[in-house]
Formats: sequence, structure tokens, C-alpha cells
Amino acid sequence: MPMLDVYIPEGALRPDAEAALLDRITEILIRHEGFDPADPVTRSVSWLWLHRPAAVYVGGKPAGEPRYKVVPSAPEGQLGERARAGVIAEVTEAILDAEDGAWPRDPSRIWVFPTEIPEGHWGGWGTIRPLAAILARLTGGDAEQARILARRRIEASRAERARQP
Repeated sequence: MPMLDVYIPEGALRPDAEAALLDRITEILIRHEGFDPADPVTRSVSWLWLHRPAAVYVGGKPAGEPRYKVVPSAPEGQLGERARAGVIAEVTEAILDAEDGAWPRDPSRIWVFPTEIPEGHWGGWGTIRPLAAILARLTGGDAEQARILARRRIEASRAERARQP
């Protein structure tokens, strides 16, 4: 159930390359959340907002080459350390691939900020959507198994954050 905010300057990519990139980024996040990117229901709740910055400045001066920012958001417990690292690496490569040599292949022009939304703060359909409700799709609708899986994922996410300096 990812939500993505993708910032791409106007004209940085060919329209067809940009459309393919946005689909690829969506697939990357769905996969790292543990769902099937080909599943139409999962796709229907995976939203991406494309933002067009009016300008991007580096060091107070207009950037000479495109700069990109991607903010994938997921419910707490969905993006552990390995998943976050995978999202960052794969999204960066996807953007560089989409440029297709139009700009120097430089990953320093791309920032990716995977964000987990705390349990009890993910809302949709006018209500809070707990992780267990989202994970029920992975458990074949077994609510108890989904609650156990959600609890484990959230506990692991919190333990990981507690270990970080």
C-alpha cells in the first residue's frame, strides 16, 4: 500500500521514459513491501504523486543537470533496513536508466527518503488502516495470522530504530 511523492524537473526525461520510470518505481516499492507488483488490487492502492519543481538550486545557484527526489511512504513495519537500502539503490538505478545517457550517470543527483508512517497514523477510506488490516492480503484473510505478522514487523522496525545512534 505504498504512497510515493516523486519530484522530477520538467523536461528532464522523455515522456515515455518518465512514464516507464514511474511504473518501475511503483513496482520497486510494492515488491519491497512484500506484495506482488502484478496484483491489480495492490496496484489500485499504490498511488504516486508526480511533482514538478519550478526550479532546483544547488548551493544557491540553478542546477545545471536534473536533480530528483523520491519519498516513498509505507506503514510502519513494511520497510526494514534491508528493504530501505534496496528501495534507495533500485530507485536510484531506475532514474539513471530512465535518463538513457542524456545526462552524466551520477547518483549524487538523486535523493531517496523511504519513510515509515507510525502505526495508527496510516489513514484511508476515512479511517485508520492498521498494518494487520493491510497484511491480511498476505495471509489469505487470516486476521489472527495478520495481527501476529504485523506485531512482529512493527516490533522489528522499532527495535531497529532503537539501535540507531
